[in-house]
Amino acid sequence: MMIGTKYKIALKQQVIERFTFRNRIFALMENRKLKLWELDRVGEEEFRAQKKFPIILVLNDIRSLNNIGSFFRTADALNIEKIYLCGITAVPPHRDIHKTALGATETVEWEYRENILELVSELQNNGVSVCTIEQTEKTTLLHQIDQLTEERFALVFGNEVDGVDQEVINAADHIIEIPQFGTKHSFNVAVCAGIVTWEFAKRYIA
Repeated sequence: MMIGTKYKIALKQQVIERFTFRNRIFALMENRKLKLWELDRVGEEEFRAQKKFPIILVLNDIRSLNNIGSFFRTADALNIEKIYLCGITAVPPHRDIHKTALGATETVEWEYRENILELVSELQNNGVSVCTIEQTEKTTLLHQIDQLTEERFALVFGNEVDGVDQEVINAADHIIEIPQFGTKHSFNVAVCAGIVTWEFAKRYIA
């Protein structure tokens, strides 16, 4: 009897394990990873024509070509209105920008401006609230941006070493800071752009 009981217990456990494994397989099948052609993205012409979120990205002396390309890719993904490339920031076409942009330089509207302070003033005169992404004595934390009442925003991202120019900070309407909880002092600027831009884009998603 003891042998029979042990056998039944072992068999039951085996059935449970098979059932669990089968359920895992079915779960994987039901939540199948999509292929790129199944993502139902808009085409380039449709993207150019669609109404954009009222967000502008301003690159203040970004030196890395790969970072610049990442900004374009983020701007495409999050339906951004325009990118301004300022100062020493390189402009397309360039193969190292293309490596990370993956064609987004062809879909996202962009413009080069040598003088960022003139651009900031121009944007503000056109009703755009200029937000620099920096760490200063007085900031608005990123999770508090729902307190901002403006409708249109320009987000200024600074050089990988020196950050946003102090003159631009002084002229800005808001200074936005991402809270951090580790040992490092900052994010990679392209990572920072993805985080901040998504938080602003959520304001316009119905």
